[in-house]
Amino acid sequence: MIDLLRQSVHRFLTLFQTPQVDRELDDEIASHLQLAVEEHLARGMSVSEARRQALLQLGGETQTKERQRDTRGVPGIAAVLQDLRFAIRILGKKPGFTAIAVLTLALGIGANTAIFSLVNGILLESLPYPHAQQLMSITGTYPKGGLVAMREQIRSMEVAAYYEGHEYNLIGQGEPVRLTATLVSAELFSILNVRPELGRVFYRGEDTAGQDSYVILSHALWEQRFGGDSNVIGRSIQLEGVNRQVVGVMPATFRFPSPKTQVWIPLHNDPRNSVLYWADDFMPVLGRLRPGATVAQARTEIRLFQSRVSGLFPWPMPASWNADVSVVPLQTGLLGDVRLRLLLLLGAVILVVLIACANVANLGLARAATREKELAVRAAVGAAKRRIVRQLLTESVLLAAVGALLGLVLASKGIVLLKAVLPADTPRIADAHMDWRVLVFTGALAVLTGLVSGLVPALQSSEAAPNEALRSGVRNASLPVSRRFRSVLVSGEVASAVLLVIAATLLIRSFWALSHVNPGFQPEHLLTARVSPNQSFCGDPQRCLAFYRTVLNQVAALPGVAGAALVNTLPLNGRVAKRSFEVEGFTPPSGQAAPLFWMHTISPDYFRVMRVRVLAGRSFDDADLTGAPVTVVAAETAERFWPNQDAVGKHIRLLNEPNWRTVVGVVAGVRAYDLQSNAPNWIDGSAYIPYNSRATLEDGRMPDAMTVVVRSFSDPTHLASAVRSAIAGVDPEVPVGELKTMSDIVSDSVASPRSTALLFSVFAGLAFTLGIIGIYGVLSFLVSSRTRELGVRMALGAQQNQVLWSVMKEGGKFSLLGILLGIFGAVVLMRILSSQLYGVSATDPATFAAVAILVAGVVLFACYVPARRAMHVDPIIALRYE
Repeated sequence: MIDLLRQSVHRFLTLFQTPQVDRELDDEIASHLQLAVEEHLARGMSVSEARRQALLQLGGETQTKERQRDTRGVPGIAAVLQDLRFAIRILGKKPGFTAIAVLTLALGIGANTAIFSLVNGILLESLPYPHAQQLMSITGTYPKGGLVAMREQIRSMEVAAYYEGHEYNLIGQGEPVRLTATLVSAELFSILNVRPELGRVFYRGEDTAGQDSYVILSHALWEQRFGGDSNVIGRSIQLEGVNRQVVGVMPATFRFPSPKTQVWIPLHNDPRNSVLYWADDFMPVLGRLRPGATVAQARTEIRLFQSRVSGLFPWPMPASWNADVSVVPLQTGLLGDVRLRLLLLLGAVILVVLIACANVANLGLARAATREKELAVRAAVGAAKRRIVRQLLTESVLLAAVGALLGLVLASKGIVLLKAVLPADTPRIADAHMDWRVLVFTGALAVLTGLVSGLVPALQSSEAAPNEALRSGVRNASLPVSRRFRSVLVSGEVASAVLLVIAATLLIRSFWALSHVNPGFQPEHLLTARVSPNQSFCGDPQRCLAFYRTVLNQVAALPGVAGAALVNTLPLNGRVAKRSFEVEGFTPPSGQAAPLFWMHTISPDYFRVMRVRVLAGRSFDDADLTGAPVTVVAAETAERFWPNQDAVGKHIRLLNEPNWRTVVGVVAGVRAYDLQSNAPNWIDGSAYIPYNSRATLEDGRMPDAMTVVVRSFSDPTHLASAVRSAIAGVDPEVPVGELKTMSDIVSDSVASPRSTALLFSVFAGLAFTLGIIGIYGVLSFLVSSRTRELGVRMALGAQQNQVLWSVMKEGGKFSLLGILLGIFGAVVLMRILSSQLYGVSATDPATFAAVAILVAGVVLFACYVPARRAMHVDPIIALRYE
């Protein structure tokens, strides 16, 4: 056993002593050969004959040395090291070929590495919570009452809810600031199994009325507003006029549910207030599987719960509410449609690297044709077919490895660019970085790319007959087979490029259509500012109204201001103020609740400042602030509830409001939710009401936070500091935030489709460029390899246009096949992408035809350049070729 171990160690060490091993092997073979020669001499043979017979008996010196190398040491490793050294020498002799191949592969591998870094950080890497695989997301949303009932009835999971996007004023800590808060049930932190950096998390029961006056700070807020003071625990701070005790500070790495959250505040569960308990925020719910429970059990339980929970509401709930509720992993629930976009981008860059592989394979085929004699000599002196293939594959893998190293450099820059291009609210985008998984992926991709790009040239070269190649005295003995390989590769390149160009074109057209949608208002020359007094400030309606009246007067008096107005929910900013309305003459279907309206609370000048068209009746005036209750409805709302009637003079009424509101006007639809729709599909209509003491929220309060909309005569950004100063002059303790132009808000609303279209366009352009280079390279090589043939044909009377047609036809055949395959692939792909399109069909004939014509035209031009060179071949020079 000890001897066997010693021999194994010796064999391993000899791998790194190759020159010494080769000398020992040469001496051993020479000794065997000398003994055989002496034996034949003793039999009476001449010296030359004795040596010849000894070599035949030995099987050749080179062949014997190769066999012995494979049996000594760890089999194959020494030969691989030798192949690597030889590959470095060979590639170093062809710097042009090496540089082009490395750069081509670096582009493909770098793009894949950058996108995979995003996929890894966002999709594949586990959530940063202990036992994250047990965390689940419930696909429906529930009010506080529904959550409490779920906690009591669900046995397979512990559940918690959260609602992000709430805003609270922080005062008494320097300049007043508006904070972004997430309301959470008390169990949330324990379900996520996270620990605070300081203090504690909420205890069970601290989300019920009277026991919820606590707050947990984010690490960033703790450092920025409290100077990182560890004594902040236990301190009372004032949020929205309410004193809350700081009980904890979360670590810097905790960013649930998004990095926007600055404070976490307990839910206010109060079953005595049925409106807030059952009709206020409908929240996402997450859970952790209890020991022994399965996802299937959780899904069954949540569906049974959904069938019972509707009966707990004080009013009928529509049958469609959470009808398809299910349980999915939390990571899936947090990502939404980001998963589809990232996988599509990953698919696009995989096609790019395949095209790069095809280009390098074509280069390898061209280079192999010039090495036929070298490889024939190696085969003639005893190199086995597998050894030749291994040597050539080693060269291609080495190229890919160098390309991967350069690709890593490109990817590190690409990740920064991708984060800048993708929307800032992309879930977990901050977690995307290059880690060991990315490096393993890049290494595996480099090896795979090297094998894919080198396999065809290696097999092609190994098939060459050495005797024929040595006797022919010409290159390209295997050209016909090589030509077939090239045709397949180039057809695949063209197909991949066509597919990506069609997808990119449709996405660009979709983005163009979306960005040119009429939003129902004129965003140019509009500046917006969110003004956020405390809720207690607006507890006195007259005080609140007087404050905003003064704000409007001060802002409207600024130089360069054409008008100013107020609105509670600015179009396209993500906020929705919903209220249930009764509609005159409309009875909800049996089992359905009263219609849910988007309630826009505005000042009288709002429609004029925003340039929203009044289609019928009138807009509001100052008399409506104190007169009888009135409303203005959107055109689609009027058509839905009073089809083929005049909506002016009809009536609607907020639930629990004593008086009906008279419809005094109808305005054009405004894209308030996003540029694809005026309102979410769960909203039944849109109504505008004047901002006065009767404008109340679901809990009976007046809207406190309002947005000031300012129309300027010129660039609105010049008014930003003046508007902020004017508002601060009315009350310096009221925070002013979200100071943005309306044009920027509209632009931000299409950030996702813009980034997808941009990235697809980049990858499609790269694929298209590589494909055209591949076609040009193939035809250029084929023309050069046919120089003698073309010269003979022209010497025999062939016309230049016949030569041109011959070359163009050859390039056109495999290009046409690639275009057809690309169109077919695009039809399949765009059916998946159809949800990402707006204003254009997934199989738009004009786009498909235009791309096909464009690609065909560029391909023909790529064919024409080498074909034109073939037209001018001098027959005399061609006949002397080689």
